Amino acid sequence: QVQLVESGGGSVQAGGSLRLSCAASGYTYSSYCMGWFRQAPGKERERIATIRSDGSTRYTDSVKGRFTISKDNAKNTLYLDMNSLKPEDTAMYYCAADSFGGLCTIASMWADDFSYWGQGTQVTVSS
Repeated sequence: QVQLVESGGGSVQAGGSLRLSCAASGYTYSSYCMGWFRQAPGKERERIATIRSDGSTRYTDSVKGRFTISKDNAKNTLYLDMNSLKPEDTAMYYCAADSFGGLCTIASMWADDFSYWGQGTQVTVSS
């Protein structure tokens, strides 16, 4: 059974940093695509960063240069390093995973494409 557990959220002031972690279990971690999404109250879930099984990454424009997605296959853990945080980064952050039937390297990786989700971790950035 696939299980994803996020941690590392919290409250920081603008300009601060946080590191989110997503511990994964129940599947062959290295072969999966994974992503970080966030959802603020009253808004749709937003894809912010993804990483494919080959290590290639992609970011939404609003976090480029500030956030870094990475994974440690030995620890089955996905990370999101967030720097220069802004109040508009305030949201519930979720990690997601899917094998996409072995086609991880070419999958589109929108929110609806992912089968497995964590419970979320709250990030609050004050001005």
